[in-house]
Amino acid sequence: METRLAPYETLTAAQQQRLGTLEVHPEQLPYSGEIDCALNSLLVNPSPGIKGFALLADDIPVAFLLLKRPPCLPHWADAHSATLHALQVDRHQQGRGFGKACLQALPAAARLAWPQIRALELSVDSDNVAAMGLYLQQGWVDRGEAYKGRVGYERRLALLF
Repeated sequence: METRLAPYETLTAAQQQRLGTLEVHPEQLPYSGEIDCALNSLLVNPSPGIKGFALLADDIPVAFLLLKRPPCLPHWADAHSATLHALQVDRHQQGRGFGKACLQALPAAARLAWPQIRALELSVDSDNVAAMGLYLQQGWVDRGEAYKGRVGYERRLALLF
């Protein structure tokens, strides 16, 4: 199976429609949100500071994520980074390595979108053990900066280039 991380604007109408049907497990919703919310933030107020990407497996969308840069960076992020948001793997496709594939393709996609960035950052709920494990396994570094998030305490992770 061939996978690739494709910018949202390069997707066909059929791929965009299919992406809109992506679902995560109910217990993951507090962490990732729903696909409609992520797509809404991308499409309602277009900005050069936000980009959407779909992971395609044999040209079928199986995951989605957002990247943000100024002026859309959250307050905790470094100005020379891009931040990862709303990483979602379709619940019917989980356990097949698609989250890992997103993270592996992400640095190249981010640098192509914004060549000036020096790192990727994200915040993750400290109780989200599966996500923390995945990020750390893929080379993200826990910056040890915790703050109160919407679900619990969040940790700031970075992937330096």
